[in-house]
Amino acid sequence: MEYDDIWQIQDEITSAVNSLDFSIWDMHYDRQSFSFRIELTEHLPDEVLTSFGSQMPLPTDYDGEGSHGSVFTLYP
Repeated sequence: MEYDDIWQIQDEITSAVNSLDFSIWDMHYDRQSFSFRIELTEHLPDEVLTSFGSQMPLPTDYDGEGSHGSVFTLYP
């Protein structure tokens, strides 16, 4: 994946997260797995997790809780 593609997808992810009134603590692209990992600034309650993933612009898996918030992997 080219740098411009990565930048565009990161922008789409950030916009989607911000539209739900959440913020991203950390986001990076993993070239080996062709996925994006995000950690939010807060821990989401169980009832919000499914809804959050379904509103992301890419297929999204919940990976658990990080030190700052809930962690997700998104697959382009």
